[in-house]
Amino acid sequence: MTRDPKRQQVTTATAGNGREPQVVRTAIGDGAYDQDRRLASQAKNREPVATVMADPSAREAQQEAGRQRLYAAVLREQPGEPRLDDCGAAKMGHAAAQLVPNSAGDPHGDHRDGDEPGANASLLDTIERYRALLEESPREQAPLDWAAIQNDLANALGTLGERERGTARLEEAVEAYRAALSELRVPLDRAATQNNLGVALRWIGEREGGTARLEEAIEAHRAALSGRPRDRVPLDWAQTQNDLGNALLALGAREGGTARLEQAVEAYRAALSEQTRDRVPLDWAATQNNLGNALQALGEREHGTTRPGTTLLEEAAAAYRAALSERTRERVPLEWARTQNNLGVTLRMLGERGDDTALLEQAVAVHRLALNERTRVDVPLHWAATQNDLGNALMALGLRETGTARQDEAVEAFRAALGEWTRTRAPLEWATTQYNLGVALRGLGERESGTARLEEAVEAFRAALSEWTRARVPLDWAATQYNLGITLRMLGLRETGTARLEEAVEAFRAALSERTRARAPLDWAATQNNLGNALLAVGERESGTARLDEAVEAYRAALEVFIDAGMQHHATVASGNLELVEDILTTRRKMY
Repeated sequence: MTRDPKRQQVTTATAGNGREPQVVRTAIGDGAYDQDRRLASQAKNREPVATVMADPSAREAQQEAGRQRLYAAVLREQPGEPRLDDCGAAKMGHAAAQLVPNSAGDPHGDHRDGDEPGANASLLDTIERYRALLEESPREQAPLDWAAIQNDLANALGTLGERERGTARLEEAVEAYRAALSELRVPLDRAATQNNLGVALRWIGEREGGTARLEEAIEAHRAALSGRPRDRVPLDWAQTQNDLGNALLALGAREGGTARLEQAVEAYRAALSEQTRDRVPLDWAATQNNLGNALQALGEREHGTTRPGTTLLEEAAAAYRAALSERTRERVPLEWARTQNNLGVTLRMLGERGDDTALLEQAVAVHRLALNERTRVDVPLHWAATQNDLGNALMALGLRETGTARQDEAVEAFRAALGEWTRTRAPLEWATTQYNLGVALRGLGERESGTARLEEAVEAFRAALSEWTRARVPLDWAATQYNLGITLRMLGLRETGTARLEEAVEAFRAALSERTRARAPLDWAATQNNLGNALLAVGERESGTARLDEAVEAYRAALEVFIDAGMQHHATVASGNLELVEDILTTRRKMY
């Protein structure tokens, strides 16, 4: 998928005899889930901003007339027809609610990436008009009108903030929503604004590190649900369940475990109980797509547990195919392409799990199919997302074939993606692709002589770390440190001295600071095993036994977890490594 890159991207690792784990980034969807309504205004056919006051003075009447004209002018400048938003429902909103081109900062909504000329300027003018309305409708004189304008101002700010990089406009939107909530008293109006607040908070949370904003988004959506009873407004209730699922999925992407992802699946299934195919087919399809994203994320994390990841991935593929029954190319070509891309990611994961070349070939074909609609000219950021996912599929296929043709194609796809996913335009997505490029280059370097490809891989991983910081995305940072360590060890084995090997040890130890046993036991064990490999390589080139003793400790730690998890192959590898280093230690101690 993408994660969108917003978005969870999880590492998978396997240990083998002398072969380090191959770790491939996987995007949920295009790196994210289906974006929800663009903060569509939820005002219910209310009267214009202020009602006519009883017996107004001539001056008050003149001011009121001016407010009415200004409000009408704001509305006249916006598109007059409802449009299908990202969840497929036709909604009429006020002012900026209808302006929904995609932003460079959010490459995961399936709208045109480049705003039409003047669109942002028009939206800025709309924002200024709302600010003028606020001055004309003081809170003390007309608190409900003031709150309604704050809500509409927030919608406009959110739309602009989604297009722009950074979070400044989105923060202003949050402030305006909260201002509106301070006066809104009607439960349905409060719930609608709470839901919009949750969407804005999630967008901020996706662009920032940590989880605080995502937690706030979940809280806002749950507050909205209390004011949107299912028996009274079933479709609004379902929409909020969908938005809650999106926030839970975003949070689950950043946390270990599966609890949040399970909750996201539950929320999407709840939404589907009202968003039926017969009733709202495009909403149903969008939520099926989102459900597929959550199931895919769960399937990736639950591989090897009592709930086989493969089963969950098959459920994800079924959800995407259901979505495609309504998201047809003729009807909604960009949404069709997004779901095709998501399906391609799932097929790749299934192919990797089952060592099924045919599924990997299907994944490549599906991504290329998506590129027929996701063109670089029309939607460059989405084109880049699909190029990234195509690269992952080609790389997985190349690992199962002789030669380097597929790996070379993967490198080409990743470099193409970087042509649009630049560091300034989409920093986290740029880091994702740098990471993937590093893995592909390392795969080539492993098959080729010399060190040129491995050096390029190290450069790519270090580039990724410049944006994937520990504070911002700790698990991604740890995965990159881990893969950097693998590559540095490969380089070190081809060079003399121990400098590269020492760097590898340092990278593995860094990874373990986030890949803790409690948080991700199998990743922790894989990292311990590879740390043991690096320590063994250093120890063989040095005198004494200090590094070899550390290697024994690392191998034993990995072995314990592999045995507990019933991963016999991995346990056999770690046991063999442990026996090897113990034999070396025995010989060396006899010498000294």
